[in-house]
Amino acid sequence: MAAGNNTHRKTSSATDSATDSTQRQSNPIGYTTSAGERAAGKARERLITRDVALIMAATFFYMTSSMMGTPIIAGFSQSLGASGAVMGFLAGALSLSALICRPIAGNLSDRTSKRKLAVIGALIFLASNLGYYFVPNTAWLLAARILNGVGFACISVCLSTWLSMLLPISRMGAGMGLYGTMNALAQAVGPDLGIRASKAIGYRNTFLIAVGLTCCIVICVLLIKDGGKPPRARLGRQQGGERHHIRLDALFEPRVIPIALIFMLFAIPYFANQSFIVDYANARHAHVIVSLFFPCYAIMLLISRIVLRNWFDTKSFLFFMVTGTICQIVMLASLTVMRNNWFVVLAGLATVGAYGMMSSVTQARAVLIAGKARSGMANTTYYAGIDLGMFLGPLIGGFLYGGLPIIWFYPALLLTMPVAWTVYAFAHRTIQASERASRA
Repeated sequence: MAAGNNTHRKTSSATDSATDSTQRQSNPIGYTTSAGERAAGKARERLITRDVALIMAATFFYMTSSMMGTPIIAGFSQSLGASGAVMGFLAGALSLSALICRPIAGNLSDRTSKRKLAVIGALIFLASNLGYYFVPNTAWLLAARILNGVGFACISVCLSTWLSMLLPISRMGAGMGLYGTMNALAQAVGPDLGIRASKAIGYRNTFLIAVGLTCCIVICVLLIKDGGKPPRARLGRQQGGERHHIRLDALFEPRVIPIALIFMLFAIPYFANQSFIVDYANARHAHVIVSLFFPCYAIMLLISRIVLRNWFDTKSFLFFMVTGTICQIVMLASLTVMRNNWFVVLAGLATVGAYGMMSSVTQARAVLIAGKARSGMANTTYYAGIDLGMFLGPLIGGFLYGGLPIIWFYPALLLTMPVAWTVYAFAHRTIQASERASRA
């Protein structure tokens, strides 16, 4: 009988080992899930919990606060005596500062409590917005912009990583899609609020509204029950001495870099358009209401994210690449023509399928490729793509606006699409492997 039991235990052990080996082979990207997570995914747990809702609210507040300054910072700096070149540099200083700080923020996000990091980032955000109100000259304004970029890097990486820890893997696409909706809505609401407020109460008082929004971030973060402690797997690697070596994966997640580059290439036309749509319409003598672009984009984005929320978990990355490319062509073609307001509306709607959808798809895919233990660095790398898009879009747009006939402004931006597909061709195996692992 004892011999039989021993034989049974050996057989069971061998079976378990074989099962573990099979699971490791079917998950080559290293994104492992516990039995509880797999059960939760199959049961389709409730997506919007109290903590998830608070993180999304905090996301809307921080992005709105940041985007309020985007369309007015150049005018504000001009009122302080800045030249045209300095105005452009000050406008891009936040993105450059955030890009530099993101690797540090990503590492901290994987190593410390998300609540602690989010509060620190929000306080830095608060200080920078107060700085805008009190700045006496452009030098101090530059300091406030750099400080704003530091806070932006901390909050954006922290909140997105925090959310990815709370979502079951089977709902990662839908969850990050809703998170992306908050970002995109804020990117539409913030600039409009900033423009209207600056005209009504002046530049400095407008930034006091941003101060109030930042206080809302702190309140939301403090109300979240889950403190966002880092995964044990990551802590184990820290204790093993990994932190003593400076490598690429200490700054970014190498496997996510292609995803970030693809999104950057979708973002460049969006931010170029955001900066030059008014000037383009004036140069073409188009009698249109260019501001229609942003509310149409925001409203349609919200509707699409609600109606199509499950697509992010069921449709392939290739499906969104094809859809996004088609919508990008429609957007740029509509803006090129711009004969009446209907073309502006169509461009705003098409942007949903291009920049809007790709923002969520790429972020969700970045987290799945890296795994939860590296989700902080995954989001750092993803946001580096946004930062580069926000910086390169206006920069490239400026060269196109000044160096080409105005009719070629938007068609020239289509060159980003072949480059995006080239990057996808090199990365498609990793992307497809992550899709198979998430559905296993």
